[in-house]
Amino acid sequence: MPRVHQPLTLARVIGDVIDSFSPTVRLTLAYNSNNTVSNGQELMPTVIATKPRVEVGGDDMREAYTLIMIDPDAPSPSDPYLKEYLHWMVTDIPGSTNASFGREVVLYESPRPVVGIHRYIFVLFKQMRGRQSVQVPASRDHFNARRFSVENDLGPPVAAIYFNSQRETAARRR
Repeated sequence: MPRVHQPLTLARVIGDVIDSFSPTVRLTLAYNSNNTVSNGQELMPTVIATKPRVEVGGDDMREAYTLIMIDPDAPSPSDPYLKEYLHWMVTDIPGSTNASFGREVVLYESPRPVVGIHRYIFVLFKQMRGRQSVQVPASRDHFNARRFSVENDLGPPVAAIYFNSQRETAARRR
């Protein structure tokens, strides 16, 4: 198992949400300016209230990418009947830029975990036909990353990052 897959496999991101893949593009997320997110990190809801800065690698600005952010544990990890809940979607992100250069087709919805520890997963897909029309789902509930990739001819993921979050109690906010 490649070292980059280990945290994704242990957290069941690979398996529950996406299949095993070969990372080919650098994906970097930062909330609140310089707080770079690493796989498995725990972030409090106050930190993730606004959308992150997302840097996409790649060698060519003519390449285009689609980014999704999903919660496979909604509304509760023990009963995820809304899974995969779609929090954000940006399409047509040029390679070697950031998500602000893409088209935000599903606005960022701040995660608000109520029960249990939730995984929030960012998956980056390369658009196989450059700038293309990506089907925007009718609902945020019951999104499926695998089906979305097939239906939009995106192929396997090229990068993925996840973090955990849970409800803040009054004592933890101090």
